[in-house]
Amino acid sequence: MWRLRRLRGWARPAAAASVVAAASGGPGGWYESVARSAPVHWAEEALLSLQAAGELPWWAAIACGAALLRTAVTLPLAAHQGRLLAKLENLQPEIKSLSERLRYEVSVRGKQMGWSEKVARLQFQRNLRRLITELYIRDNCHPFKATLLLWVQVPMWVCVSLALRNCSVGAAGAEVQEQLSAGGALWFTDLTAPDSTWILPVSLGLVNLLLVEIFASQKMQASRLQKLATNFFRVMSVVMIPVAATVPSSMALYWLSSSLVGLSHNLLLRSPAFRRLCCIPRTKSESDTPYRDMLAALAAKYSFRR
Repeated sequence: MWRLRRLRGWARPAAAASVVAAASGGPGGWYESVARSAPVHWAEEALLSLQAAGELPWWAAIACGAALLRTAVTLPLAAHQGRLLAKLENLQPEIKSLSERLRYEVSVRGKQMGWSEKVARLQFQRNLRRLITELYIRDNCHPFKATLLLWVQVPMWVCVSLALRNCSVGAAGAEVQEQLSAGGALWFTDLTAPDSTWILPVSLGLVNLLLVEIFASQKMQASRLQKLATNFFRVMSVVMIPVAATVPSSMALYWLSSSLVGLSHNLLLRSPAFRRLCCIPRTKSESDTPYRDMLAALAAKYSFRR
């Protein structure tokens, strides 16, 4: 009976994987191609090496792997992103001054040349873009560089997730799958099966929502695009709950561990002392009491008292 339960536990992720493979064009579909790619294979080898070197149970190896990746790779990139965003914020008064001066010069020039309102507006926008680009080059803070964290973090997250999926469904070997089936803890003892209690998925959704709300609680005035992005990530945090409930617990545990480490890093990067340690310039919006202000903003936003 015990062996039958284990076989059933293995069958659920395998069945889910076959459904995904069929939806992506069969066994040779794009999903399976990515799952068998070299970066995913490297992630598998790294996980196996970490687990073997530390002689850790698989649940601890997954949590430690998430912490190591986030600390060694994404934390330095997050600090770099913080430096860029701080420089951009400090440039805003200069950009505003240049904009006002340019608007006056274009207005005077337009009257001399007989420009229409449309031509004057195009001249203003073209020259303002040129001036702003020159400022970005001068201070080495082009906004696109701030997206480097995203371009590294997302592929890394996908590769590790697929590596854990391969280990859980037996694509990385039956021995690894057997180890994972007995390598869990607490209520998720079988890491190859989904978390039937939904504790891991719901915890993941709550942590991700907390991350989104911490970003939204910043003092800076959010643009329309930033508000749309915030609402998008709120929706994605909720959508990830049922997704995490259908994948092997190893993947849900990795996602939760990664989000928890990301939350701790985000809080750490709010500290003025740590920001100076990372050479992040001080900005007008930076607070000397960031954690108190953050709690006050969250309490004011979600207080039931009116």
